[in-house]
Amino acid sequence: MVCITIPDGLVIAFLFAIGASVGSFLNVVIYRLPKDLSIVHPGSACPACKTPIAFYDNIPILSWLLLLGKCRKCKAKISPRYFIIELLTALIFVSLYVIYFMIPMRRGVGEFFGNGAVIYLAHIIMLSAFIAASAIDLEFQVIPLSICWIITAVGFIASAAGSFFYDPVIIRSYDIFPTASAKVSILAAGALAGLIVSIILLLTGIIKRSYYSMESDPKLSSIKEKPEENYNHRLEMLKEVIFLLPVVIGAFAAFKLYKNVPQFADWWIDFSQVPVIAGLFGSLWGYFIGCMIVWVTRILGTFAFGREAMGLGDVHLMGAAGAVLGFWPVIVAFFIAPFFGLAWAIFCMFFRKMRQIPYGPFLSIGLFVVMILHDAVMNWLQFVLYR
Repeated sequence: MVCITIPDGLVIAFLFAIGASVGSFLNVVIYRLPKDLSIVHPGSACPACKTPIAFYDNIPILSWLLLLGKCRKCKAKISPRYFIIELLTALIFVSLYVIYFMIPMRRGVGEFFGNGAVIYLAHIIMLSAFIAASAIDLEFQVIPLSICWIITAVGFIASAAGSFFYDPVIIRSYDIFPTASAKVSILAAGALAGLIVSIILLLTGIIKRSYYSMESDPKLSSIKEKPEENYNHRLEMLKEVIFLLPVVIGAFAAFKLYKNVPQFADWWIDFSQVPVIAGLFGSLWGYFIGCMIVWVTRILGTFAFGREAMGLGDVHLMGAAGAVLGFWPVIVAFFIAPFFGLAWAIFCMFFRKMRQIPYGPFLSIGLFVVMILHDAVMNWLQFVLYR
């Protein structure tokens, strides 16, 4: 693949501008998605006086500063969140480029104007979506499932297509994209079969949806708050355990088939180790592990304390991250996140009153830290697991 040489300073300036523009779009998502409004139409307007915002007042970062955080017409204050999201997104775009291609702290990614653009694009889409999900979680204590599904789809597509841009040996050696051995692939395939069974049982009403009411039906809105009802939380978690049983049974049954039927095992090894298939199953396994580590914590925490522990949005968020990054990074990020949550809890104790601490932003920070320190984290894991 032909690589183009462009000065890093010019690339950084370009990515900063693109990141700020993406941040401007994320502000639209953050404002409109919780209200079930279209993110496409109508155009941006002042929330107070509803005056459409002119193009010269809609320049990311600069317009907020030049207008001193106020509407040009009615002088109503514009939330500093708009400036913060645009600046943060721009800095994330730049920092990921610096970390992957300038320092570089991650080996094997290649050149930015080459195959490296593929991993950069997949990861920057995930991080941008995490910014939007975290901002919504901070304000509404809920994570839109639609955002998580978009990230998951990006993970599946990038992992499956990765072998068209990278040598499969490079992908495995440097953990560029999730990939799976034959054993992991059969576990992922069995879990997928079990998930399909669970969804069918759920849709037919044979098993019941947890925390369900007409107002909280996710078909109506993925982020609408559950009505205040006196749920038996342990009973609701039992419904979720029943939903997960076919997934576990499917993975176990598929693995037993692989171990006990040599003819099937030989065919499966040949099939599953085709690079595209291995990448897809690696992403799928990362999704299941990301979901499972949070879901198990949610279930055990609810059984232990008698109240809902963590949200299903967190489950889908970590599943989406696993689809993009693979299962080991999300496991490490899950255990890093509580330290950021503890720091925030201490801050809230002294400076602001907050009954509920949203966990999505801390999971996102933990994942970003693991991405920055990816090679060090993976080397440490290899030392711990294989010493």
